[in-house]
Amino acid sequence: MILTRGLRPRQMTAAEAIDLIPTRATVAVTGAGGGVLEPEALLAALETRFVDTAQPRDLTVVYALGMGNRRGDGAGRFAHRGLVRRVIGGLWTWSPELRQMARDEDIEAYALPGGVISQLFREIGARRPGLITEVGLGTFADPRHGGGKFNVAATDDIVELVELDSREYLRYKPFGVDVALVRGDVMDRNGNIGWAGEAAQLDALSIAQAARASGGIVIAQVKTVTDDTLDPHIVHLPAVLVDAVVEVPTQWQTHESEFDERLCSPGDLDNDTACPVATVREVIARRAAALIGRGSIINVGFGIPTHVVDILAADGRLRDNTIVIEQGIIGGRPLTGDLFGAAVHPEVVHSSTTQFDLINGGLLDLTCLGMAQVDAHGSVNVSCIAGAVNGPGGFVEISQSARTVVFCGTFTAGGLELALDDGRLRIRREGRVPKFVRSREQVTFSGSRALATGQRVIYVTERAVFVLGASGLELTEVAPGIDIERDIFAHMGFQPIVDGPRQMDPMLFGAAVALAPR
Repeated sequence: MILTRGLRPRQMTAAEAIDLIPTRATVAVTGAGGGVLEPEALLAALETRFVDTAQPRDLTVVYALGMGNRRGDGAGRFAHRGLVRRVIGGLWTWSPELRQMARDEDIEAYALPGGVISQLFREIGARRPGLITEVGLGTFADPRHGGGKFNVAATDDIVELVELDSREYLRYKPFGVDVALVRGDVMDRNGNIGWAGEAAQLDALSIAQAARASGGIVIAQVKTVTDDTLDPHIVHLPAVLVDAVVEVPTQWQTHESEFDERLCSPGDLDNDTACPVATVREVIARRAAALIGRGSIINVGFGIPTHVVDILAADGRLRDNTIVIEQGIIGGRPLTGDLFGAAVHPEVVHSSTTQFDLINGGLLDLTCLGMAQVDAHGSVNVSCIAGAVNGPGGFVEISQSARTVVFCGTFTAGGLELALDDGRLRIRREGRVPKFVRSREQVTFSGSRALATGQRVIYVTERAVFVLGASGLELTEVAPGIDIERDIFAHMGFQPIVDGPRQMDPMLFGAAVALAPR
């Protein structure tokens, strides 16, 4: 099919729209885990066309935040040999199928910070010479440490080190975008697209800009096409940027529900609080929450850190602080689990591209993030575990920019079982996988850079708390019932600094109860 541009996007079926994608095209896609803003109908049509016709082939796929449900949807639609040649992703964990293809060297696998990819789309859209930023210095994205390459097949240098005014920066190189796949809620009679019924905007506008500036096409999926005219204040993707539109009346807001009004409208958070259950996650989250003062602008990452929000809500402290997540949401209460990326009753929903600007500009007072590996110098790895590409999502931007960084996680992983016994912590079965290691696989957060920039860095586990000092990690708190030599040092790959650690608050450990394993 040949597409001719008009004043209004051309409406067509998903199959017809996908027929516009040529072999060896670079395809940019918007979306976030849990189905937030994922153009699933377009991705499914692309997968079907390839399975039926072996076309298109050898695509390059680029996306900033994770997409999928770990069961083949989202980014998993690309997981066919021959369909994709290269993937540049911000977060890979939602698609085990693509991760396996990267392991098997079936594709060229790259990962970059999610905000970098989002902002790079914008730079491409303005025809500027790439993104020049300090984000990623000293991490896996730095060309001195891999430059975002995650397998042998990935050989191109997509990042370079540059110096301006005697300071180091990374330049993320621009590329052409042939096709942008985006999603919105409604298209009006003029062809303008709004997001009023969506849980996030993400980087749909930036992706569309990149395609238009590259001479490519923009294909949008929407739930509704209306004969009305949208309020110009809720139009986020103008008709002048869109070439084709596919109406999908069955489009769901997330993977879990067709529509949840709470995710796109104001409301009373007091009606949406839920008391956390007694798990090891609650112990860690409560200790982390104790570090948050009144009036803070805070961010939480996926996993255990999201439970910090549950603690704040249960304690009536949620209104005392403002929660910010990288998907473009300010205020409200971020959801946990697979719907992380949406929030109940958000106060502001703007683009993730703009959100990363704010984060990089120092918006955050404190962030709570996960940790998979920590070394003696306080550097943290979450982007590559056991040789598998995870990608960082917004981790790099957030951890480099927040004034206080609190890493939250169990002390070990893999079968860890714990119990609370009258305010004391007892280890019933130790985890098989240590997290505090002599040599981590990759650097996603640089401890030395944090020290150089004056960040406060704390590591909270269920049995111990560490802080980052000039000489490395220092053990500052130990849970009641824990033996330092047996339960801490014996499961670390290095010796931390020890100078009279105090006891963790026994109130964190409550009454006698068995804690659910991680």
